[in-house]
Amino acid sequence: MDHESPDLLTIGRLAHRTGLPVRTLRFWSDEGAVPPVARSASGYRLYDAGSVARVELVRTLRELGFGLDDVCRVLSGRTTVADAHVAALDAQIRSLKVSRAVLSTVATRGSTTEETALMNRLARLSAAERKQIIDGFKEEVFGDLDIEPCLRDRLHTLSVELPDDPTPDQVDAWIELAELVLDPGFRVRFRTWMQLNTPASGRHRPPGASIWWARQVVQTVAEVRKRGVAPEGPEAAGVVCGLFGDAERAGALRSLEAGIEAGAEHYRRLVARVRGQESSPDATEDLEWLARALQAADRAGGRHEAR
Repeated sequence: MDHESPDLLTIGRLAHRTGLPVRTLRFWSDEGAVPPVARSASGYRLYDAGSVARVELVRTLRELGFGLDDVCRVLSGRTTVADAHVAALDAQIRSLKVSRAVLSTVATRGSTTEETALMNRLARLSAAERKQIIDGFKEEVFGDLDIEPCLRDRLHTLSVELPDDPTPDQVDAWIELAELVLDPGFRVRFRTWMQLNTPASGRHRPPGASIWWARQVVQTVAEVRKRGVAPEGPEAAGVVCGLFGDAERAGALRSLEAGIEAGAEHYRRLVARVRGQESSPDATEDLEWLARALQAADRAGGRHEAR
């Protein structure tokens, strides 16, 4: 053991003086809240009487609800205790308002015992925990996809967060969205669709990428459906030809079917509801019609080739 000044304390002695665990003091020290005043010859952290006072102040601020970032700003003089306390209370109030809104929705929503248990767990999540659900979904679905850099940046910045004062519909949509993205089966289906539908870096655009999110495609199909055109008829074949021309259709059909199976339209509309945004109507039935029309055109093409 190195010779130590009687005025300096090892982290173990600091823990004994303050009554805090060594692991807590080490974490605070690593984060810069309670830095050592010196190091022993062997590299051990050393603290002094001022460090004891600093630990007490950090403990007090933490008990008031301050995060370590706020604690460090107070201790460095970049903000005052009063300002940091107000900011911490504001954050708690916002979080409590959201939790109250979610719990109110859970209380009025008829569900099975299992669904109620899940919704109550979701209702009590903090903002950071709600964000983690979406981040975990994004990482599993988009994380290692070979996609264009600009699209990857957009996906990484994609956020689906409840506002500070959400409406009942936003809360209801959030609960449904959280249940959806936590479902492993949905994640697999959604990833499969993304792989078929997303432009890869340096490669041609997938044949199905022009279908999804392309409102003009949906509008064309919706107008045809409104007139009662059957997807297996000759007029539908003309619509398919007009939409795809000579482009390869098998890949487009695979992408279309994968998106329908994944429930991509349902996911899109839930995200819009959570954000409080206006959303275009659910196009699932239009896309299902288009899938049947593509299948019929493919069968007709096969018969034509067989002649």
